[in-house]
Amino acid sequence: MRVGIVILPEDRWWAAEPKWRAAEEYGFDHAWTYDHLGWRSLVDGPWFEAMATLTAAAMVTSRIRLGPLVASPSFRHPVPFMRELITLDDLADGRLLVGLGAGSAAFDAKVLGYPELSARERADRFVEFVEALDGLLTTDGYDHRGTYFSAVGARNLPGPVQRPRMPFVIAANGPRTMRLAARFGSGWVTTGPRTDDVDEWWRGVAERAVRFDETLDRVGRDRTRVHRYLSLDAAPVYSLTSVDVFAEAAGRAAELGFTDVVTHWPRSTGPYQGHESVLEQVVDTVLPTLRDHSPG
Repeated sequence: MRVGIVILPEDRWWAAEPKWRAAEEYGFDHAWTYDHLGWRSLVDGPWFEAMATLTAAAMVTSRIRLGPLVASPSFRHPVPFMRELITLDDLADGRLLVGLGAGSAAFDAKVLGYPELSARERADRFVEFVEALDGLLTTDGYDHRGTYFSAVGARNLPGPVQRPRMPFVIAANGPRTMRLAARFGSGWVTTGPRTDDVDEWWRGVAERAVRFDETLDRVGRDRTRVHRYLSLDAAPVYSLTSVDVFAEAAGRAAELGFTDVVTHWPRSTGPYQGHESVLEQVVDTVLPTLRDHSPG
């Protein structure tokens, strides 16, 4: 079991830098930040840009893998985003993971004044975004003409450090996006169902894990070649509420076949309200046991 942590891009760098350094020193396998123009209940507070934040994080770390969780086409075009990813993969010396999601009808879309898309239209756009981004990263002089995006002879030199491109970790809860993750993803990430009942959430996560395995089989992908990520804090209970809560959640995820779990750095207020002392205890007592049983 590998463990990652999300550090929200809300602190000035003098306060954020120690967290990114600590994430590596603590032994986390990957560290992420949210890629939004503003996010949910924190939209009225401080918020920094994801790719610049990850660039700074790459400069103060050397081992831990880094990435957005998740970037979406809500405000990104695949051509300039391709350039940003190639640059960041170079600066991080091949440590970049690319979390990708469909986006929602929330602040990111509304602040730009875009017309509201239906769930089906957002899925259409996401499929096109991933297909185009894959082509742009792997093919120099790439052309794409679609419903939502275009590229004309787009150059990608020198290309990513990781070949043929950096790994995509694709967020998917429904059948169509699961097929997309099965086709293009080195990893699949789920948040499970929206519910206030913990047991119901875990039942939903288990059902999605089974459906994703079935999807991999249908598209002809080897199940062992795709990592499975679970965002623990999409559950009704914050995973770092206590050491026992985290250990139980990580254990249940492992039983369901997840190779990776992701938690969030504790904040003084919600969401993810908690204490860094619990994080430190998890690092000392739980992470070593998970690493002992880590997949190859």
